[in-house]
Amino acid sequence: MQETKEDLTVVMETPETTVRHETGFGSAADYGELAAEHLRLGAGTDLTPLLEGLEDDTCQCPHWGYVVEGEINVRYSDGSEEVDGAGDLFYWPPGHTLWVDEDTEFVLFSPQEDHAAVFEHIAAKIEE
Repeated sequence: MQETKEDLTVVMETPETTVRHETGFGSAADYGELAAEHLRLGAGTDLTPLLEGLEDDTCQCPHWGYVVEGEINVRYSDGSEEVDGAGDLFYWPPGHTLWVDEDTEFVLFSPQEDHAAVFEHIAAKIEE
């Protein structure tokens, strides 16, 4: 799920301030502590081969985030795809992979234990 800032509901506006808000943007209630992550991926980075061996060969950790620069191509286990671009807020439920065609910078908020397990899997794949 992605939302551009223009898609968010304006809940407060003055000449100097605009506050936009979106409810129902995923729940972290069942995941415990969250970690904040800043990522920069170089053009051509594809995480798909590094996720092979996980359930559905996809990341099973949900993420909430914001694209600072570039675009992220996301494919879900059901085969659907989306492109999250600079300025987009996103929620990726469990069961996704991603790749970038250009240098991309983004911020993630992820359940720390679940994402640590994905990082460990990726590190093992890189060592192969």
